[in-house]
This record gives sequence, structure tokens and C-alpha cells, in this order.
Amino acid sequence: MGHAIVIHRTGGPDVLSWEPHDPGKPGPDEVQVAHEAVGLNFIDVYHRTGLYPLPSLPAVLGLEGAGRVEALGEAVTGLAVGDRVAYAGVPVGAYAEVRCIPAHRLIKLPEQISSRQAAAMMLQGMTARYLLHGCYRVERGSTILVHAAAGGVGSILSQWAVHLGAKVIGTAGSEEKAAFARSNGCSTVILYRSQDVAEAVREITDGRGVDAVYDSVGRDTFLTSLDCLRPMGTMVSFGQSSGSVAPLDLSLLSAKGSLFLTRPSLMHYTAGREDLEAHAADLFNVILSGAVRLTIGQDYPLSEAARAHRDLEARRTSGSSVLIP
Repeated sequence: MGHAIVIHRTGGPDVLSWEPHDPGKPGPDEVQVAHEAVGLNFIDVYHRTGLYPLPSLPAVLGLEGAGRVEALGEAVTGLAVGDRVAYAGVPVGAYAEVRCIPAHRLIKLPEQISSRQAAAMMLQGMTARYLLHGCYRVERGSTILVHAAAGGVGSILSQWAVHLGAKVIGTAGSEEKAAFARSNGCSTVILYRSQDVAEAVREITDGRGVDAVYDSVGRDTFLTSLDCLRPMGTMVSFGQSSGSVAPLDLSLLSAKGSLFLTRPSLMHYTAGREDLEAHAADLFNVILSGAVRLTIGQDYPLSEAARAHRDLEARRTSGSSVLIP
């Protein structure tokens, strides 16, 4: 019997309850994992509030974790008790000391990558991978705009894009976060609280606009993001930390330059085992080569997940955050 963060109803951080939790024995094709670190992501907030409904309640939140295999269910191959593993994606249940998870969602960790690092990068890093290679193919000469460039995804995305030869413009809410974004490769950082983002982008790009915008903020930035794009540019809306985007008249995309719009999900891009392995392999390669430097800005005890959620929602975090069981 271990412990987990359980929610019995949706709501604010106060619904996160640290309580005894029995993960049960792994079923066929499942593995029991003892977590050494758990990832903190904004999608956890969406699940907690009910914006993204969970299959049922009560529920254990969390889509990312790393640790060691403790037990194997029937028919599991390719894994052994004691293996170091990590994962990102459904099913939820990472906010626990021990959990059971389908074996096909697990990735073995290279010995050079710690569980703490893995829990901080699997979801955000594989998100950066599909954003750069799937939604819009970033390459040498590309110019992109990254909102929340000092955040977990933003900091990985920016470094990886620079590694691919792109010019990265970032946005941030403070001088401190702007400095962090610049350290991750952003050539220019726009302070969105005091500057007109679209106007600044036009000035930086000599009126052309950017090839792609990566927007995890949602309601507060969506329309401005469209104004930052060149004709036939790509708008990637992959989050909504400020709230849901209002219904859109699709003719607006034509009026603003025959724009492309996508709302992607990591779960779709890594649904197949081969795709999952390819995303993880590319992520491990850029981390181990030093092309992308992982910054873990905050550690919290798993039992204090409510405090972590409050900090995340108040934009008091930078880089990645981990919860330690």
C-alpha cells in the first residue's frame, strides 16, 4: 500500500488529496512501476478542473513519470524487474508512489539520464519533437514565434529549434523570464505585458511575419498569434493556460493570409509504438548530445502537489517542474 494524490471531484488545487492508495497487481500486458519522480504539466490542471474530463472519479492525476519496474503482468516481454523506465501520455495515474501501466507505453531510460530528468522532459520534450517535426517542419532558415518561451515546453522547443537552424522569437511576462528565454536560444524576447507582440514581430521580421507560431497560452494570445504569421504560415495551438479559445470563423484564416491552423495532441502523435519510440529516441539524442539543456526549475514533494499547481497556474515556475514521491 502506497500513497497517491487523488481527486474525488473537480475544482481548485484544494481538491488534490494525499491519501493511501493500492495500485493493485499488474494485469496482462501491464507493468507495476515504483516512481522516483513524476512530471508536472498544465494538462494536469485541465484534468483537475474538469476542462479535460477524466474517464471517472475518483482519479489519480498525472501523465508523466519515471522509476523502476517492480512487477510484470502476464505476456509482458522486453522488460524485467529493476529496469529503469519512463513514460508520458495516457492513461492518467502518475501522481502515485506506485502504479500499474500498459507495458507498451514505457520507454527504457539510458543510464546517463536520471529519473528526475526523465520525469521533467518526457511529455514536454516529446511535445517539442512533434511540434518541430510534425505540425510544421522547422529547418535551417525558419523563423518561429514561441509563446511562454521560459516555460517547460518553451525552453526545450526553443533550444531544439535553434539546433535545427531556426531563428526563434519568444514571448515572456518578465525581464527575469526573458533572460531565461534568451539563454535558451531566443534571439529576441518580447515582453507581452508591455509590448504589442504582433507589432514587435513585424518589426523583427521586416514586415514578413513568422513561418509558424507555437501557442500554448490560448485565449489571451490566439488572435494576436494569427497577426504574427506570414501568408500561408502555420498556427499551432497546443495549450490554453489562459483559457479556451473562442469559436472561430474559418474565413478569418483566409483574410489573414490563407493560414494553416492545427490543434495537435501528443497522444495522437505517439499512439503507435514506432512513433512513441521515434519521439523518445530523438529526444534522448538531443539531450545526450548537449543540443538541448534541460532546466528543472522546481522540485516539490508529491504530497504537496496542490502547492505545485498553485505555482504553475500563477506563472511562478520556469523551466520544468517535478514531483518527488
